[in-house]
Amino acid sequence: MILVMGGAGYIGSHTVRHLLDNGYDVVVADNLMYGHKEAVDERAKFVHADLLDTLSLDNLFKNNKIEAVIHFAAFAYVGESVNEPEKYYYNNVVGTVNLLRAMLAHGVKKIVFSSTCATYGEPKYTPIDEKHNQAPINPYGRTKLMIEQIFADYERAYGLEHIALRYFNAAGCSADGRIGESHTPETHLIPLVLKAISGERKDIKVFGTDYDTPDGTCIRDYIHVEDLALAHRLAVEKLGNYNGCINLGTGIGTSVKEIITAAEEVSGKKCPVEYAPRRVGDPARLFADNRKAKEVLGWEPKYLNIKDIIQTAWNWELKRRY
Repeated sequence: MILVMGGAGYIGSHTVRHLLDNGYDVVVADNLMYGHKEAVDERAKFVHADLLDTLSLDNLFKNNKIEAVIHFAAFAYVGESVNEPEKYYYNNVVGTVNLLRAMLAHGVKKIVFSSTCATYGEPKYTPIDEKHNQAPINPYGRTKLMIEQIFADYERAYGLEHIALRYFNAAGCSADGRIGESHTPETHLIPLVLKAISGERKDIKVFGTDYDTPDGTCIRDYIHVEDLALAHRLAVEKLGNYNGCINLGTGIGTSVKEIITAAEEVSGKKCPVEYAPRRVGDPARLFADNRKAKEVLGWEPKYLNIKDIIQTAWNWELKRRY
């Protein structure tokens, strides 16, 4: 049985469905602070639990025959982490130590972790590989890096088998439209663009048009959520043969203006745009070298065309609204 911590969230809920579709027994644990119970596949067992409630974690392992853990549960708003660092260090770092203590107490030594490209900080070169220097520029990124370092220490001391998956920009929704992306507040570019197109927002703000990129706007690597789900299953199956960190991205950079244009083409509607000054800390380019994911996991992303990714998000937006 696989325990998916934070399995009611965006990437977690897609991963739960993928695991179930591939024959795994799954128990989902979530405190539902940001997750959505309705997004949890009914084939999975659901348990209300919290990283900071050690009794709930102990009962979780006591009452379920857990063989491995996929750990998504974290606070993940960069701006909020700057304003409320204690919230992030306590939940993300202390909470993960609590989880590891419960795992080891019940003889579970396998974990796949939801990490982030934010651990790299300002890129020195692109595409970014796993050897790139790690110097996160916000508390959110630092919490993820600390957890990666904790895993390495636990490997040496306790034999922990671990893979940390460093995502670039998660995007898209399930191909069948059953589950999708729903954050409060929403900070991801693609859903914000689609909300502007659908009239739910007045416009989309484009921060900076004078970057050293072909069209002057920032370039990012958008990886479909179902490709992320596949990578998590492959990582679980690789535990014991590889310990360490792996990038997850397409290796393809797409600019903010290209996202807006693709969304307009997918929806057939115009997107209202407001241009604004650059935000502090926004690098011009961020995209992945994903060779290690291919070599170690045997992973190949299926969604390489940004319009295909946006189409799944638009299908979800239409379903959610109507």
